[in-house]
Amino acid sequence: MVQKIGRRVDVLAKITGQAKYTNDLSFPHMLYAKTVRCPHPHAKVISIEREQAEQYPGVVRVITADHIPGIPSQYKQKPILVPEVVRYAGEGVALVVAESREIAEAAARLVQVEYEVLPAVTDPQEALAEGAPRIYEDGNLLCRYHGGKGDVEEGFREADQIFQREYRTQRVDHTPLETEAAIAVPTTEGITVYGPTNDAYKARLIIAETLGWRENQVRFITPAIGGSFGAKNYDMGLIGSRAALAALLTGRPVKMVFSREESILEGTKRHPYVLRYKVGVTREGRITAMEIDLVGDGGAYLSKSHPVATRTMIEAPGPYRIGHVKTTVSLAFTNNTYSDAMRGFGSPQVDFASEVLLDEIALELGMDPLDFKRKNHLREGEASGVGQVMTDVSLDRCLEAAEKASSWKARRAELAKERELGGRKVRGLGLALLHRGEAFGAAGQGIDTAEVSLLVNNDGGITILSSMADVGMGGHTMMVNVIMETLGVDRERIVMAPVDTQYVPNSGPSSATRGTMVIGNAARLAAEEVKGKLAAIAGDVLGVLPEELVFHRERIYAPGKEDGQTSYMDMITELFARGQTPSGRGWYAVSGLEWDRAAGHGEAYLSYAYGAAVAEVEVDLDTGAVSVERFVAVHDVGHAFDKEEVIGQINGGVSMGVGYVL
Repeated sequence: MVQKIGRRVDVLAKITGQAKYTNDLSFPHMLYAKTVRCPHPHAKVISIEREQAEQYPGVVRVITADHIPGIPSQYKQKPILVPEVVRYAGEGVALVVAESREIAEAAARLVQVEYEVLPAVTDPQEALAEGAPRIYEDGNLLCRYHGGKGDVEEGFREADQIFQREYRTQRVDHTPLETEAAIAVPTTEGITVYGPTNDAYKARLIIAETLGWRENQVRFITPAIGGSFGAKNYDMGLIGSRAALAALLTGRPVKMVFSREESILEGTKRHPYVLRYKVGVTREGRITAMEIDLVGDGGAYLSKSHPVATRTMIEAPGPYRIGHVKTTVSLAFTNNTYSDAMRGFGSPQVDFASEVLLDEIALELGMDPLDFKRKNHLREGEASGVGQVMTDVSLDRCLEAAEKASSWKARRAELAKERELGGRKVRGLGLALLHRGEAFGAAGQGIDTAEVSLLVNNDGGITILSSMADVGMGGHTMMVNVIMETLGVDRERIVMAPVDTQYVPNSGPSSATRGTMVIGNAARLAAEEVKGKLAAIAGDVLGVLPEELVFHRERIYAPGKEDGQTSYMDMITELFARGQTPSGRGWYAVSGLEWDRAAGHGEAYLSYAYGAAVAEVEVDLDTGAVSVERFVAVHDVGHAFDKEEVIGQINGGVSMGVGYVL
């Protein structure tokens, strides 16, 4: 069922300009900080000369790693300021804190740093080769995961043809409209940091570690967020820590805002991959085996490369029925910008490779790519490439809808005739299927949890308390809709509390398609607790069993007994009168997955999303210019709380996918 719920909860503030982003905020006596960056991809810091910068008019302080009272970073994580060894160009080695942004920028150029330049390695395959310059003492292997099922050698013996291909994907920057920014304000209890992040609790933890404080001494508040797409996670712990360190040492509020150049230079990126596939296929077009070897560039630091690599391994064979699969993914440390989450979180790289691969195989077999993929795609009850029995599989319906919407057969024939006529510009159709595990799943390593609380007032108003960041996807609106549907109350009763770690529980990051599934379920459970309290009293008042009751449009009744009904508001009043509280708490954790991490086999995710896409593309044969003329996207989204929001998400994903490939 699709419901037209209404407007987003954040829309009026944003379209009227009332929403405050971090850079909109200002505090009395506020200072500004600028990062001094190393120009070398690999170097040892020998000395830092601060005197000239400190004497510049308006400069308050120059800060280096030796001023950090806590720790610069956890092992192999990116340091707040580099204490000794720089591992990629653009890393921060010092901060200049001044009365204005312009003064800080000018003085930062006066900080003199002496480096011993070290050998660098920037290619992940070279980094894993014997004799490569070592980025860490124990080598350059960041992680390696194996997965699959069956016996690929047996599968290749069943095949009539063997195909081998290699693909490469590039590093990509998220480039949200708002760059990374933070303001730190000293308080009597500790420090308050304002910043746009998709995980306020993670940012708070990093800041506390930097300052050497308890977490509850750091308060993190998330203002309006100007986009994320996976960025503003560890990066916000970084910039938040720099601002907090400067505020601690100067005793004044400090603002730090990255320029676009700084964001591109230092911020996290999508993992680049080298993807090698070996595939066995029968004459009839049945895939018998797939052996996959993936090498990814994790950059200089760990960040979230482990869960990204795990997802990559799980989804590498694509949404296809293959008897024998063997996948190895290796991520290397390099002297490049560190890699992290970006929209898709390890899926787009292998989605690209597996879909282009099957297109090329179909072409060599003389088959229509659509027919070839239809013959091989997963169906209900069949096993994925890691042996998970798949349920609620809707690829057949997605493919059928995409075929119909694009007039695949007829349009393909028309374009073939047009190409036969010659000409500088030609057109063709492309088709891709997709499946994606929701939330972190097996890759989550125990972090796929969320808590949400509901504060219900005497007048029946409900406040949602959650650290879920709305990075533009409508997550806060989703939670309002969950509460509204569960309790059957008017939308106007519900408000979303600002994200403030002083008050809201930890709901985990807004990433990895976990918002609705994980945080939404926690919100539902909190609402169910409230509903249970109201139902117990309503059942007593109406003389029916609590489980019989329906909550709808502010009324509470048992079906068929509408004459005997009560209202949501009356039961709130009665609940308080009986000395009880109608507030609720929901805790949700992804659990119950039987996953063999060592073998890379088993239940990888609780559920999957499915889809199909068709693109009509024009290519200028003289210039190489490519233009996407039409795009059909079909997605099985399950229950849509708001159809327009879902369409917006699909359109945004399509635009990023088109940008990625072009």
